[in-house]
Amino acid sequence: MAKKTNKIKITMQEIEIPSGIEVKIEGNTIIIKKEGKEAKRIADREIEMKQEGSRLIISMKRNRREQKRKIGTFAGHIKNMIDGLLNGFEYDLEICNVHFPMTLTFDKAKNEFIIKNLLGEKAPRILKINGNIEVEIKAPHVKIKSHDIETAGQAAANLEKLARIRNRDRNKFQDGIFITKKPGRSYL
Repeated sequence: MAKKTNKIKITMQEIEIPSGIEVKIEGNTIIIKKEGKEAKRIADREIEMKQEGSRLIISMKRNRREQKRKIGTFAGHIKNMIDGLLNGFEYDLEICNVHFPMTLTFDKAKNEFIIKNLLGEKAPRILKINGNIEVEIKAPHVKIKSHDIETAGQAAANLEKLARIRNRDRNKFQDGIFITKKPGRSYL
């Protein structure tokens, strides 16, 4: 009979950190900074992180499918954080008016979008945004930019959802605000 050894296989992935990016690990939280911009993410408690020079090593004990998925997902999040700090993320939206001239404004002080006169509505539709985004409105085009892909994507999705028309025929009432371009993907 062969002896069983209790060797624990480790799942790990390495990420190259570009120059100019500062990485700080506090417990299970990773903070990535560049030129005043900061991105933060909390890791699963099973994930271990350490920095060796210009490499970030993410590892987990055990070598099963579930651990490989967790490591791959977390590594993808970190790569998005680094890419966002280096290049930023941009979502393009388009305002479509068929029946009434709709106006969209962004109040930077209150950090909120205001849609007026959507299908002749008297009350404006207001959307409060959480996070730091840059908005550029040149009717009929809207650009939402941020160094955090989740903040920019959520702002674009919420804006599209805010302008959704309900209880009307979508073939006739095509008014609204629609996402036309996401990072890495274009719909037109």
